Amino acid sequence: MSSHERCSVVEVMGRNAGFLALYVGIAVGATAVLVPEHELDFEKDVVERIRESRLAGNTHFMIVVAEGAGHAMEISAKIKEAVGIDPRVTVLGHIQRGGSPNARDRETATRMGYYAVEALAEGRFNCVIGTKEGDIVEIPIEEALQMKKHLQMSRYKIMEAMQLGGSAR
Repeated sequence: MSSHERCSVVEVMGRNAGFLALYVGIAVGATAVLVPEHELDFEKDVVERIRESRLAGNTHFMIVVAEGAGHAMEISAKIKEAVGIDPRVTVLGHIQRGGSPNARDRETATRMGYYAVEALAEGRFNCVIGTKEGDIVEIPIEEALQMKKHLQMSRYKIMEAMQLGGSAR
């Protein structure tokens, strides 16, 4: 993207929660990150950020959109209308679920498998095996289905500070 001086709008999973979009945005230094937990003000959250980035000398812009915060094609069209640049759209969807596991992933999966078999052998059914703070935990399925992962707004503030060159609004 930077070698071609473009704007990219990348839509990632996150219908009800924007933590994945936020983490991606922080990791890549996105120009803007749109998440369902933060009400979108298009002018402030996208257009102003692109303009500020341009004034800072940047020629490439990345807008990361959680699917629950908007649709990449619509965001792209609005950017073109407001700023006059023609963004490239990428909808990752479920493609992003893949990837090569590292040693930690493999070790955790093995431990979880062991505990799942152990639960079955001991007659414990209707449970979910997961991790919490590095430990393997067993959660009744009814409880697990009610759980929600919430966006850490402190990380959103970090992302905003990075976009503004180190000072939070």
